[in-house]
Amino acid sequence: MKLASLKHGRDGRLAVVSKDLTRTALATGIATTLQAALDDWAQVAPKLAMLAEQLEDFSIETFRFRERDCASPLPRAYQWADGSAYVNHVLLVRKARGAEMPPSFWTDPLMYQGGSDSFLGPRDPIPFMEDESLGLDLEAEIAVVTDDVPRGADERTARSHIKLVMLVNDVSLRGLTASDIAKGFGFFQSKPSSAFSPVAVTPDELGAAWDGAKLHLPLRSFVNGAPLGQPDAGVDMTFDFGRLIAHAARTRALSAGSIIGSGTVSNRAADGGPGKPIAAGGVGYSCLAELRVVESLMQGETRTTFLKPGDRVRIEMLDESGRSIFGAIEQEVTWIGR
Repeated sequence: MKLASLKHGRDGRLAVVSKDLTRTALATGIATTLQAALDDWAQVAPKLAMLAEQLEDFSIETFRFRERDCASPLPRAYQWADGSAYVNHVLLVRKARGAEMPPSFWTDPLMYQGGSDSFLGPRDPIPFMEDESLGLDLEAEIAVVTDDVPRGADERTARSHIKLVMLVNDVSLRGLTASDIAKGFGFFQSKPSSAFSPVAVTPDELGAAWDGAKLHLPLRSFVNGAPLGQPDAGVDMTFDFGRLIAHAARTRALSAGSIIGSGTVSNRAADGGPGKPIAAGGVGYSCLAELRVVESLMQGETRTTFLKPGDRVRIEMLDESGRSIFGAIEQEVTWIGR
């Protein structure tokens, strides 16, 4: 089933959405918000699934689904922990800063605890301070939402706690990344509010593309209508979601509604290199930082600028029939205060 939070107050109104993303029905009498549903998932999920079936066969009253009416599925969350499962991405962005990559990064997941008190809606503007040196970038990712995960859960157990899957634009300020990391406490100012896809879907909705811990489909991103990347989210994922959740739960339990991110989806070239732009026959990139590194390596200079006011980004995933699965994250960069 597909679930959305229609904008209303701080936490939205939970709604079930049709498979083709055209119709919706409020989950009135079942759960008012997605967080409330996750808090009692074992009891609530079957009722939501029944509502979803009634929605598909037109046996209940529905209304038109508009992605612009959506907040992120969880407009705020108790936990937002973003991994960096695609180590190729880590290698490239560290090259951009002139930093070596420790060998342990291939065996032990990287993860930071992001701000989860205010997420952007999937069609909300990306607010940007009037300082282009901050290096505003998109990062297209996959994320999962869990129910309660016990402390010390192993990878197999962790996979069983994945209840929903969604897309992410993990907005980043590249100009502040190095100073954040240099302090030794991880990202903070360099990571403003992220945005998530209009709908979150249960894993069964993904069919064979979901293997229990990875999503095997291309993640498409665009800047101003031009394709930036279409890497396969199931390829070159060094740490799957089971491993990421187990890592997060090693020393503490995770509460229902915890969001675990994959990090920027990134594919290597067949020869093990950094990959080519789409225009050169490659699968491209899920962020501008990677493209800029490749330009520097291949051409001796960067030609692509980071995002600026008026730029539009779009992140989406299609099924094998070419239909949007999660709806699209589509945002315009706007100056703060204008």
